[in-house]
Amino acid sequence: MRISEIFYSIQGEGELTGVPSVFVRTSGCNLRCSWCDTPYASWSPEGPEMAIEDILAEVDKHPTRYVVLTGGEPMVAKGIRDLASRLRAMGKHITIETAATVAPEGIACDLASLSPKLSNSTPEAGTIDSAWVERHEERRLRPDIIRDWVVSYHHQLKFVITNDSQITEIEHLLGQIGEKVIPERVQLMPEGRTVDELRHKASSLLDLCKQKGYRYCNRLHIELFGNTRGT
Repeated sequence: MRISEIFYSIQGEGELTGVPSVFVRTSGCNLRCSWCDTPYASWSPEGPEMAIEDILAEVDKHPTRYVVLTGGEPMVAKGIRDLASRLRAMGKHITIETAATVAPEGIACDLASLSPKLSNSTPEAGTIDSAWVERHEERRLRPDIIRDWVVSYHHQLKFVITNDSQITEIEHLLGQIGEKVIPERVQLMPEGRTVDELRHKASSLLDLCKQKGYRYCNRLHIELFGNTRGT
């Protein structure tokens, strides 16, 4: 399995914010988000091939039961289901951070951290090969697959917001899923790579969250460490 990085930090987003966790970042992605903050695991994937035994040994070095499988897109990583199964056997709590474009099919998972990609994620023509723009647009939203995750796992839906108008897209998607999603499991996260960018967008998102009953999703790791790898 190609691994971009394995590191021990705190969870910076979602309902487990602040919990010490081991992050296993797989390398490779089936999307090309315009605002991607981990291009080394998606746009230009890098990292060594690692045996599952070696990954487990790295995870087991740290004093926490919380493990986050992230990417890139971990669900396209070869061996991801075996890795998740082995982590479950070790007694680990498993969060899978995924765009929900790949069906779960029973993968071991305690928290499905779903991040469906809105239209703001599609790269502009000319910034990337046109074939990838088309692939991204075709793949970025799969309401049927999101539904599979929602009905099968404890979940949260995180949406990266660049402007308030995207709330319309979110509510349309929630309707397409066809399953009632508890409002506080819908999390609105400002797009940004610096504390100033996040704070600039925070006030309008807070108002939206209060209007809709959604949860504001902070990015604590940016506040603590900046946009830095391994944090």
